[in-house]
Amino acid sequence: MLRAIALRAGKSVGVILAIVALNFLLIRLAPGDPASVMAGQAGVADEIFMKQLREQFGLNEPVWRQFIFYVGNVLQGDLGYSYRQGMSVANLIAERLPATLLLTGSAFIFALLAGIVLGSIAAAKAGKMPDLVVSILSLVFYATPLFWIGMMSILLFSVWLGWFPAFGMITVGANLQGWDYVLDVAHHLVLPAFTLGLFYMTVYSRMTRASMLEVRDMDFVRTARAKGLAPNIILRRHMLRNAILPVITLAGIQAGQLVGGAILTETVFSWPGIGRLAFDALVQRDYQVLMGVFLITSIMVVLFNILTDLLYRVVDPRIGASA
Repeated sequence: MLRAIALRAGKSVGVILAIVALNFLLIRLAPGDPASVMAGQAGVADEIFMKQLREQFGLNEPVWRQFIFYVGNVLQGDLGYSYRQGMSVANLIAERLPATLLLTGSAFIFALLAGIVLGSIAAAKAGKMPDLVVSILSLVFYATPLFWIGMMSILLFSVWLGWFPAFGMITVGANLQGWDYVLDVAHHLVLPAFTLGLFYMTVYSRMTRASMLEVRDMDFVRTARAKGLAPNIILRRHMLRNAILPVITLAGIQAGQLVGGAILTETVFSWPGIGRLAFDALVQRDYQVLMGVFLITSIMVVLFNILTDLLYRVVDPRIGASA
């Protein structure tokens, strides 16, 4: 197990370094001059001021020198400085990352649990009304854009029914403390987490249903039936346990993608996470912030893949023995 972890970690370092280089080149190939944007926002668009800005932020250096400087700083934990926000990129991301992790973590747990439960029900009732209902709902929500679901959720649950707040992470001006603060955040979290998790829930439910139907007629399931075990026990202990491996693989891959894919949800619900930070940085051509967000989300994808591999070995020890 330790050898496998070491090998996986070594490969991951190479992947992250390649991501650093790719992020830098893609951002530099994007159109637009950050110095022009800064000068325009300051209301001083003359050449002397723009030249000072380029010298101050190293934008007048050749691209290869900027790249070496950037990689060296990243290796030291310095992600750069945001000229738009007036603070270091690392501090900006550190302020926004907990909100994104809370949102994506809640959405992931909701999607995984609800997807497995609904997929199990559909597999147990294959060809009957519950299976048909789950299949139709999965297809509908899979094909519906996230931003539309978010806006309709706001219209229904916030504007018409008034059950949940429409925007933000906390009630502005309430100055809540302790459990009141936790409950207020949880209240604001319901709609964004539901919206973000709905798409992934449909994927997991379809995957669970298909995997369980594959193992339904295998010999060990027939043996369990012949022994007279209750259908619920056969479903939970024999079918679901053996059908869950593909779902874990897919969930591990998508867990990292959830962080980067939360941009739309954070924008619709004004959730103060790094997805919204990346969107604002893109509009403002704040290159350092964009590269920092891309790097952090890429690292999280790599880490989730490693955790998925480890979990896979725990669920199915044959994988560790054969590796």
